[in-house]
Amino acid sequence: MSERITKEELLARAKKPEREAIRLHAFYRGKMQTMLKCQVRDMNDLAIYYTPGIAEPCRAIEEDEAKISELTNRGNTVAIVSDGTRVLGLGDIGPKAGYPVMEGKALLFKYLGGVDAVTLCLGTKEPDEIVQAVKWLEPSFAGINLEDIAYPKCFGILDRLKEEMKIPVWHDDVQGTATVTLAALINALRIVGKKIEDCRIVFNGAGAASTGCSRLIEAYGMDMGKCTVVDSKGILHRGRKDVEEAQDKYPDKWRFCQFANSRGVEGTLAEALEGADVLISCSRSGPEIISSGQISGMAKDAICFAMANPVPEIWPWEAREGGARIVGTGRSDFPNQVNNSVGFPGIFRGVLDVQARTITDEMCIAAAEALAKYAWERGISEDDLIARMDERGAYVYEAVAVGMKAQEQGVAGLKVSADELRRRAETTIASAQAQANALVEVGLVAPASCAGSGEVDSVVK
Repeated sequence: MSERITKEELLARAKKPEREAIRLHAFYRGKMQTMLKCQVRDMNDLAIYYTPGIAEPCRAIEEDEAKISELTNRGNTVAIVSDGTRVLGLGDIGPKAGYPVMEGKALLFKYLGGVDAVTLCLGTKEPDEIVQAVKWLEPSFAGINLEDIAYPKCFGILDRLKEEMKIPVWHDDVQGTATVTLAALINALRIVGKKIEDCRIVFNGAGAASTGCSRLIEAYGMDMGKCTVVDSKGILHRGRKDVEEAQDKYPDKWRFCQFANSRGVEGTLAEALEGADVLISCSRSGPEIISSGQISGMAKDAICFAMANPVPEIWPWEAREGGARIVGTGRSDFPNQVNNSVGFPGIFRGVLDVQARTITDEMCIAAAEALAKYAWERGISEDDLIARMDERGAYVYEAVAVGMKAQEQGVAGLKVSADELRRRAETTIASAQAQANALVEVGLVAPASCAGSGEVDSVVK
């Protein structure tokens, strides 16, 4: 098979999910629904689950609010909150257009982590209003997942909510991306035999994801002075007057100008990549945002993570042509998927199982190390260096690591052993997946193969 045909096949495979998406979303009219978790033996049970019997659990919670996790599903329920201003690689498309993404997030929460998640797309872009709306939700949820909120306001919203709420608040584009990227980087460095403190790392993009990655990777041991950050106007350095003048709005960019790039390099991404060991790119949807020629300037055994969605900044085969030894993207249809989806379901499983009040950087690092360890123990390679979405054990590893770290740091509401955390995670995740499969087996959810065939079950209609 010629190289040209191989590339055409890879491109066709890359476009297949987009072709299938409209068809299956229209067929199912979305991806999530509300299901009972209790048995209704007959109509008499309604008097138990609702009035008049419901008064007793209400009184019990009134007397001791901690009982809400024992008597309701709140302890396993999170809200996915977005204003639709930074959706995947699509930008500010609004809360309604962003709804499919948040609903997809809820699917991953449930199927991969056994976590019940509710999609809440807000009709406001104002940070103060978003903060207030989320604070009002606290009685109903045990955790908050902020999603696709534009930079830089996402950091201010996250920081305020973490300080003002008593439940964990997490921004997946910031903390989730950083956690999974660190996990992939840990194993990639193992393969190429380099130490993180010695590496020159280039961050292409200076938005929420890149900033989150740099923060967590620095906490793990990266030398900030050896890293370089590139925004849409070029390399960040102390002479960037445009950033200095806007430092109140973009404090992280100004921090990069002051403390990163100790060599004082100026120019474009090409100059930043000269001799670099690692490229972490979270910029804009590609392809052809990064060229193989730019990759060719990197150091030997270079690592390239091109993570823009829905299309990476450079196709994986082009990055390899440029000399990269290890290549990862955010997509599941290419090797080495560096994507939040392998992180947040297991992290929240651990958070909820110990009733943690927050999610710290140390908990994120524990999750990253657990993901890396899981893949390392089952065997890694240049094309398989991080746990995949279909590896249930990875989420269990994360849940245990996060739950134990939360207890160690004193931010957990419950004391739970590692063995019990493992059992809970294994049971809950297995149950969620079995339920989804059972609905198809008994005909209550139509098989995807029926889409477009006219064989639509009345339940789906």
